[in-house]
Amino acid sequence: MTNWINRWEARLDVLNSAHRLRTRRLHTSVAPICFCDNDYLGLAHHPSLSDAWYQVGAEIPVGSAASPLVSGHYPTHQTLEERIAAWLGRDRALLFSSGFAANLGLAQTLLTPKTSVVQDRYNHASLIDGARLMRAPLKRYAHCDLASLEARLRSLSGPGVVWTDSVFSMDGTVAPLQQIAALCARYDALLAVDEAHGFGVMGPTGAGAVEAAGLSQDLVPVVMGTLGKAVGCQGAFVAGPSALIELLENDARTLIYSTAESPRMSAVTVAAIALMQAHPEWRLQLEDNVQYFRARACAEGIPLTDSKTAIQPIILGADARALAASQVLWTEGYWVSAIRPPTVPEGSARLRITLSARHRFDQIDGLIAALAKALEVASR
Repeated sequence: MTNWINRWEARLDVLNSAHRLRTRRLHTSVAPICFCDNDYLGLAHHPSLSDAWYQVGAEIPVGSAASPLVSGHYPTHQTLEERIAAWLGRDRALLFSSGFAANLGLAQTLLTPKTSVVQDRYNHASLIDGARLMRAPLKRYAHCDLASLEARLRSLSGPGVVWTDSVFSMDGTVAPLQQIAALCARYDALLAVDEAHGFGVMGPTGAGAVEAAGLSQDLVPVVMGTLGKAVGCQGAFVAGPSALIELLENDARTLIYSTAESPRMSAVTVAAIALMQAHPEWRLQLEDNVQYFRARACAEGIPLTDSKTAIQPIILGADARALAASQVLWTEGYWVSAIRPPTVPEGSARLRITLSARHRFDQIDGLIAALAKALEVASR
């Protein structure tokens, strides 16, 4: 046992010396104002959803106690799946315990060692790990680069899947989905889109970037979305043709061998979706906050990227600089995480700022002032 502990401690020392040791910070009643979560519409903090948890009938248990295929599928799960499918204009939807689980399950169903998968170089780790798990030939193209994507598609000799984030979680960039869909149609490739950061905030009704691009199920047969970001709850889903959903029920090991999500949480999520659809002004408030933040940051000379989404990275380069800036912000009363490799490419450590509809302009003003101080300290 001692030898194992020594090995673990040595690995921790390596991470610490490289400024890459990660620790969790605890939410408390006096925690700084959070500008790094993905609660884009403020629903995770909405009192109506807290009330909904207790208003659900006593006959609906907290836990499902089994996988969906054994005895864990409840009417609240079914209702939530139907609401999601209708919102996205897809045949059916299927719930998973998390976005990571959904993407691994998709990989197990879509990919084989003979099925090539073409992915954006900045895709989420779950998409990359899914391809590796299935030992599928993985071809990566330059970020949002259509010429690079077409070159990869042209090189395929068999069936291919193009799998991309819609909104990239560390950069805030939006994939050119219309053009990607056109290339997939030209080269007879299946298009799968991860809407983790688009679902709930993009499109005419908030259904996501796929909706914003006006793409039907025929053009985007596979859509994954999460329920713990803009929806403010928990879990994830895959939506698409009925045949795909039925196959996932039979192939996706992350569904078959996992306990289903809480039936009570599913009921709360149905309530959250109803709130989202009834309050489109929340999405407008989020857009206002993003524009206000960008205008104030530019006025103060704070370096921004071209992102127009709620994800606003400030790239500092060195890991130590990002950590120093994050610590100053924490001391000043603002929670902004330092994102370092391997989450982002080498030499691009950053502050990942996320805006929410719940943020007030005066809070954004305070963040901007603290950012100016943090960047000054980090540059010394």
